[in-house]
Amino acid sequence: MKSSPLHFPFEWPAAAGPPEALVTLREEPVVRVTLPSGDEAFLVTRYEEIRRVLSDPRVSRNRDRPGAPRMTERKTKVFQNPRIDRDPPEHTRMRRLMAKAFTATRVEGMRPHVRRVTEELLTDLLRRTPPVDLLEAFAVPLTLRVICGLLGVPPRDQGRFRGSLDEAWRYMGELIEAKREDPGDDLISALIEVHDEDDGRLSAHELHVWCVILLLAGFETTATQLGSGVVLLLTHPDQFELLRGDPALIPDAVEELLRCQIAGHSLSMLRLVTDDIEIGGVTIPKGSGLIPVLESANFDETVFPDPLRLDITRVNKQHLVFSAGPHFCMGAALARLELQVALEALMRRVPTLRLAVPPGDLRHHDSPLDLGFRELPVMW
Repeated sequence: MKSSPLHFPFEWPAAAGPPEALVTLREEPVVRVTLPSGDEAFLVTRYEEIRRVLSDPRVSRNRDRPGAPRMTERKTKVFQNPRIDRDPPEHTRMRRLMAKAFTATRVEGMRPHVRRVTEELLTDLLRRTPPVDLLEAFAVPLTLRVICGLLGVPPRDQGRFRGSLDEAWRYMGELIEAKREDPGDDLISALIEVHDEDDGRLSAHELHVWCVILLLAGFETTATQLGSGVVLLLTHPDQFELLRGDPALIPDAVEELLRCQIAGHSLSMLRLVTDDIEIGGVTIPKGSGLIPVLESANFDETVFPDPLRLDITRVNKQHLVFSAGPHFCMGAALARLELQVALEALMRRVPTLRLAVPPGDLRHHDSPLDLGFRELPVMW
């Protein structure tokens, strides 16, 4: 292991290419890094080790213990919350209760709504004079309207919490109380009512935290992924034309775009090692910070041959962009649905879509927890 730690997260270049550090990162199974907070942690770099770590009970999501490493100097209600146990068995109880309301049937039932919103937004987009910011005109309003529709957020309120975690926290508390008094056919109302003889109910605080997570992750990360996926296709015209000519490839293309462009740095995957653990012949001491680097796993050449090549016909689709194990992303099915519907509609209705600026002019946000583009100007 290198003697001097690297700085993490790595800086992603313009457009949608991976950081140079990811190309050689897997030469060592464990890499020591310094986080934005100034604390040190260990990166796990290889696919198989990362999969094991994601299910290892000695690797904890609870980082509120004294001396635990921090991602950044500032704590957030979502990522660090001492009243929410993010480890089994309590986390398992919460997941089971969530799953009773957030079902595959509920998600799939949203497909017609997602299609309607997509078509409306593209109709508005095509009325504008290019160049147009695809994020503001399409990706963000699509994912925002979809997650708000799922949760039961009234259309009039959908602009209240964008860009403000504190406002999202306040608003969601108000909405939950309103749904207790007047429930509807939405996920929040279902979560309030869900009950299990063994697991009981979600507490008021648990419900509040989960709804905020679903709200923010449900539109910001999916919008980021959609924008990044479009950039990948537009900078790989052979893949763009292949997909445009064969819409049946949409599901495969979505998986490959997910593999190639994670919607956020793995900094948010920071864990705490609760007992000594050996990874790839390296012992990680108890009390250390550990990050399973999902973007590194998704470029592991032993799992994905020629990993830097975008290939929408790739056979192996077992990427880890939604994590794995007990913390697998609950919104994965909804994200896939939105990406599939959005890409199909873009290919069909805007076949001449192209970037309005050179790829090198695209810039990511400065936040270490946000990999999204600041804007995405396009023409057609």
